[in-house]
Amino acid sequence: MTRSIVNTRDMVWVLDPSETFDGPVRDGGVIVARVSPGCWGAMITPDFPSGHEVTRPIAVEGAEVGDAIALKVRKIHVLSLATTSGTDKPQEGHFQGDPFVAKRCPSCGVINPETYIEGIGEDAIRCKQCGVPVHPFKLESAYTVVMDEDRNVAVTVPPDVAAEIACDAAHFSALPPESRQYSANIIARGDLPGIIVPLRPMVGNMGSCPAVAMPASHNAGDFGSFLVGASHKYALTEEALKDRTDGHMDVNEVVEGSLVIVPVKIFGGGIYVGDVHAMMGDGEIAGHTTDVSAEVIIEVHVIKGLTLDGPIILPIHNDLPDIVKLRSPEIMEKALNIAASWGFDLEQEVLPLQVVGTGKNLNEAVDNGLMRMVSLTGMMLPEVRNRCTLTGQVDIGRLPGVVQISMLVPRSVLERLDLWNIMLEHYCQC
Repeated sequence: MTRSIVNTRDMVWVLDPSETFDGPVRDGGVIVARVSPGCWGAMITPDFPSGHEVTRPIAVEGAEVGDAIALKVRKIHVLSLATTSGTDKPQEGHFQGDPFVAKRCPSCGVINPETYIEGIGEDAIRCKQCGVPVHPFKLESAYTVVMDEDRNVAVTVPPDVAAEIACDAAHFSALPPESRQYSANIIARGDLPGIIVPLRPMVGNMGSCPAVAMPASHNAGDFGSFLVGASHKYALTEEALKDRTDGHMDVNEVVEGSLVIVPVKIFGGGIYVGDVHAMMGDGEIAGHTTDVSAEVIIEVHVIKGLTLDGPIILPIHNDLPDIVKLRSPEIMEKALNIAASWGFDLEQEVLPLQVVGTGKNLNEAVDNGLMRMVSLTGMMLPEVRNRCTLTGQVDIGRLPGVVQISMLVPRSVLERLDLWNIMLEHYCQC
């Protein structure tokens, strides 16, 4: 039965189009998602084959292959009180091919072994079969942050405070009862005490179900490339990797008020949410950031016939790069005077469009994003390059290979795509 509001707390580790979706939610309805932390919690949990635990995909009424779904982020409410993160180093012997997916007991050799916790620290997670610590990743430089009551500011804590938090790790992470990951707080590290961290919650992994089964953390061109020719059961070919939907963007403009338009590559779309960050700087240079449990509220709308390969992001106005923002009245007046004096017309009705590109590295991600812009707008590549230089730019979402390609796009193009009214309403609101 189609519902106007779908509350979801059921978690999955693998996005599989053959599995049953939750919902459906009606077109124009709302998804209320209670999510567990991304990255480190999942990464230190050997039992499951992914670096993310996300909500079970939800079907959207009327969404068919070749359509798109607009996701309006209405609310991101952080629930965690503290979280632990840092830079990672894969541990040889503790994985087979991919430390995010095929986590391996270094003693008995079981892949994705069942585990239990004994004490705190990086050796606390142990194989049920042989009792040996299993940690596919080690933290090189690590920190634990504690947040204020309003979740506006966090500070990094010293080792003794991190150890105290580790003794009640799941409570400080606010892990949902449905979550099967271990809290990253159990690691008990405080290498960088006393840093003040302004918080700005964002969603790192949100989108539609890919048309091929893959670990949730790998639904992007950079992480997804690890699956090509892999030695585990989620191995893909280069061709099959094209069935991804690039939900794992880690773009820090996906905040309250932003709009993300995602492709439909499987009947119903399968909208999922996970990997909420309390904050993240452009590029996610450390590879990880402040992963938190959160409640995310999303409004969904089907856009019929808008065929996309990957996501479009419409940031809130203040997050747009200056070069992509709508021209001020002063600039418009001067431009009109120039055009009038020379006798030609201006391209006055334009709106900012941002396309996500992904690949093994930044160069491949840029190429991917440019070709997606070409396919979407119908412009030739040289024109897109010029417009992206004159009225836009390339931003790094995440290293090694997620970017946003931005430019101002004429009304005639956006009306043909049935995007003009959606985008105009979005930018008028924000």
